[in-house]
Amino acid sequence: MKLMRLFLAYRRFLLVLFTPLLLLPLPLIIRTKEAECAYTLFVVAIFWLTEALPLAVTALLPALMFPMFGIMASKEVASAYFKDFHLLLTGVICLATSIEKWNLHKRIALKMVMLVGVNPAWLTLGFMISSAFLSMWLSNTSTAAMVMPIVEAVAQQIIHAEAEVDAIEMAYANGATNHALELDENINDCEADDLKDKAKQANGYCNGTANTAQNVVCQIEKEKNPAASETGRKYRNKRDHMMCKVMCLCIAYASTIGGLTTITGTSTNLIFAEQFNTRYPSCQCINFGSWFILCIPISIIILLLSWVWLQWLFLGFNFKEMFQCGKTKTVRELASARVIQEEYKKLGPLTYPEVITLILFFLMALLWFTRDPGFIPGWASLFSEYPGFATDSTAALIIGLLFFIIPAKTLSRTTNGESIAFDYTPLITWKEFQTCMPWEIAILVGGGFALADGCEVSKLSAWIASKLSPLGSLPVWLIIIITSLIVTSVTEVASNPATITIFLPILAPLAEAILVNPLYILIPSTLCTSFAFLLPVSNPPNAIVFSYGHLNIMDMVKAGLGVNIIGVAVVMLAVMTWAVPLFKLDTYPSWAPIPLNNTGL
Repeated sequence: MKLMRLFLAYRRFLLVLFTPLLLLPLPLIIRTKEAECAYTLFVVAIFWLTEALPLAVTALLPALMFPMFGIMASKEVASAYFKDFHLLLTGVICLATSIEKWNLHKRIALKMVMLVGVNPAWLTLGFMISSAFLSMWLSNTSTAAMVMPIVEAVAQQIIHAEAEVDAIEMAYANGATNHALELDENINDCEADDLKDKAKQANGYCNGTANTAQNVVCQIEKEKNPAASETGRKYRNKRDHMMCKVMCLCIAYASTIGGLTTITGTSTNLIFAEQFNTRYPSCQCINFGSWFILCIPISIIILLLSWVWLQWLFLGFNFKEMFQCGKTKTVRELASARVIQEEYKKLGPLTYPEVITLILFFLMALLWFTRDPGFIPGWASLFSEYPGFATDSTAALIIGLLFFIIPAKTLSRTTNGESIAFDYTPLITWKEFQTCMPWEIAILVGGGFALADGCEVSKLSAWIASKLSPLGSLPVWLIIIITSLIVTSVTEVASNPATITIFLPILAPLAEAILVNPLYILIPSTLCTSFAFLLPVSNPPNAIVFSYGHLNIMDMVKAGLGVNIIGVAVVMLAVMTWAVPLFKLDTYPSWAPIPLNNTGL
């Protein structure tokens, strides 16, 4: 038993020590550049999947191993660690920093919920829409950490309001006040204070987007009061408990689903776009606009079906009650409306920094959409002498720089009304930007680019393509389903960026080997990489909502399995229907190379 505890304590150290040693016969026996590159790829993949080392540290291994094996020179490997992706990420993080700093995210979330209504089912949908919209522009982790405290406050207010009504009714029935109920209310108030403290702790993770889900869970679990997890003291009845579960899960899932919609919404989309454009530079079909057109229907369908699934699984789905107009609002609905309106009033009127951030937000989106829309000439055509020079990162940097230039305060007169006092502070500072910048993701992506370059230079990609060519006898739809299910399974136990970084260099040669448009396989695989819904440790949003204590593992597994199936099915529907004319998936494109064994076809 002691030996087992010792092994568990040092399991990461043992993985780091024995993985390279056990795989060492591969380059020593075969002695080819393909084998040496495969050795590096296996070591990095195992370290990423097991997180034996921090993801960013593992991502630096290609910079060490490729020069030692003579695959690439150190200068060549180093240049792969900073690409156009990093410039795009920089501009997006500038926007996200300003949105978080000036509380614009909270105003947007509350306003959307107020528009939808306070019926429990509609309230849940309102929170899902708010989270999904924010996740389109902010990281999934930040979105979940921002919205969950609002959701928790609403849930506790509903429970307390209904408890008060029950106490009054019982008092009238008994002819006297029930002191036991008053004691229960006081206990619930204390628990509510504990939950608010937890909400504040969880909200601190909005700046740590690169933290793993395990770290999020561990940090909050350490400070959690065990007594607060007793369901008998938290909830009046089973329905209250189910309502809290649904509200937590809807935030976790919507934060992930919303990120699918835009290229900048999640790191996996950005990694795919950069690796795809690097491997196929002649293809200009992947940009902000085309991705949005493809994925907005996917996100909406998955979001609505997930909402229906969660409602049915935990609360039952009563269509008649939902769509009954003009009925008197229940205590639950009145409590929800009151807490949401109070939270919105606390924000006060729209401030100058919020207005400027909102304007820059719409301006950045407009520049992305109009750069090269396809059906009409975009603003990139103004620089016709330099085709392909201006990218989405160009627009992101233009707006990102403005956040460091535009002052956060307007001119103000002093008390005597004569002179003008002005304290120049930009909308965001470099220190604030650094706090929000996910440096670990930036280095991780750079390591993925280095691996992809190494696979090309060593001709490992060509070797993989030749071995995968027999799969061409299978129907394309079956290949897509198999790859999507594999990726979805792996991403449940590994980080999403690491998963997509490992599989892209394998799936691209597969598509080329069977003469199928690479987008046909790469797009569904990329989207399915985000479907990490089963476990609290699958991704940080799951961990954040799990830390509030309303859910157990089986709740997440049951709900997440359904959402995973919905996600894969909707993605398959998309790539078989509207994605085909959008990206011409039914033909093998001229921008993709033809494998040597197929040159005669």
